[in-house]
Amino acid sequence: MITRWQRRAAGCAVMVLLSVSEGQLLAQDASKDPQIQAEVTKALDNKRFRDVKVGVQNGVVTLSGTVDLYAEKEDADHKAHHRKDVKGVQNLIEVGGPTVEDVTLRNRLSEKLTYDRVGYGTTAFNAFTISVLNGVVTLGGVAYGPTDKDSAISLVANTPGVKDVVDNIDVAPTSPMDDRIRLATARAVYGAPQLNKYAIDPAKPIRITVINGNVTLSGVVDSEADKDVANIRASGVSGVFKVVNNLQVVGSDKEK
Repeated sequence: MITRWQRRAAGCAVMVLLSVSEGQLLAQDASKDPQIQAEVTKALDNKRFRDVKVGVQNGVVTLSGTVDLYAEKEDADHKAHHRKDVKGVQNLIEVGGPTVEDVTLRNRLSEKLTYDRVGYGTTAFNAFTISVLNGVVTLGGVAYGPTDKDSAISLVANTPGVKDVVDNIDVAPTSPMDDRIRLATARAVYGAPQLNKYAIDPAKPIRITVINGNVTLSGVVDSEADKDVANIRASGVSGVFKVVNNLQVVGSDKEK
């Protein structure tokens, strides 16, 4: 018959064995630290990472120092994660480079994003929002597809003055019906005689996003009349359930 004391002694023995095993695992991880540090350092052997320092403890890599662009911070993290035996990465890198006033940075990014993906046929179907606070850029809105979203984030991350990027962009779900509605709405809106002038701009000032048959119009137009015509033309497209008209008029308080 096993007594209470025997059970307790057995439990203590198991705890000791577990403790020894954990210690052995940590020792094994630590033994690989020099090799990991050498491999990560080699992966970051580029002038972009000249001020980045690498530390390793029990397989966890710590990156510190500074880089010029936010994209370089993300790239360093990516390179460290993909080295053999790395258990995790703590990215403490700070983004240096120039300090740009928030309003100036926002306007600069807005102009760049407006013309991003021009020539790929999806420009009119991307509608992004941008806010900047102390160099931290928050992106929102809807992207036509993952490629359009990645392109927008990359553009922002490679802009001097951006210290961090918060990604709140949604990607429109894949839908043949929505694709048909997008094209039909674009033809209806940009084909209106009063709105044809907007088709000349490769940036397509009137943006059309479609999710499950619901159309949202965004961007900037010259007058309330143009805004109303766009709404009427979009509402007349077959298959459209609802139109949300977020178009802004040049010179309005909201547009400013």
